[in-house]
Amino acid sequence: MRTSRQVVDYSLQKRAVLRDLHAGRVGTYDVCDASPYLKNAARFHGEPTDERCPICRSENLTHVHYIYGDELRQSAGQARSLAELPVLAMTLREFQVFVVEVCLGCDWNHLVEQFLLGRDGLAEGGPEQGAADAATTATQGRRREAQR
Repeated sequence: MRTSRQVVDYSLQKRAVLRDLHAGRVGTYDVCDASPYLKNAARFHGEPTDERCPICRSENLTHVHYIYGDELRQSAGQARSLAELPVLAMTLREFQVFVVEVCLGCDWNHLVEQFLLGRDGLAEGGPEQGAADAATTATQGRRREAQR
């Protein structure tokens, strides 16, 4: 997505949970504990994936996108479809998105990633762009000095 920033990927944590499960340190009931609300959100707002469930290996995983932010007010904490996120990103300054993978067969669920969306990421000359411009200018200055 064009305006996504500050992306946090939880794949290492997922691998650790699966490693603990396969080693017998954690039981299946400890990791397959999706709430009825999460399962309903996956059914009605989720995005199907081609990835198989790492536990039951019989169902494909579904990604659910939860949104949080000050501007959302009563909408904070709601699951939204992937198609709704760009529209919200163009209308709101900033909000956080949490992506959860869910297996509707065995109730496996895990946080996949989180990131920020919103108009603040589009502003030219913002703090991120300013830092990038300063780094580019400093690099160019060092190159000029090295050429002398």
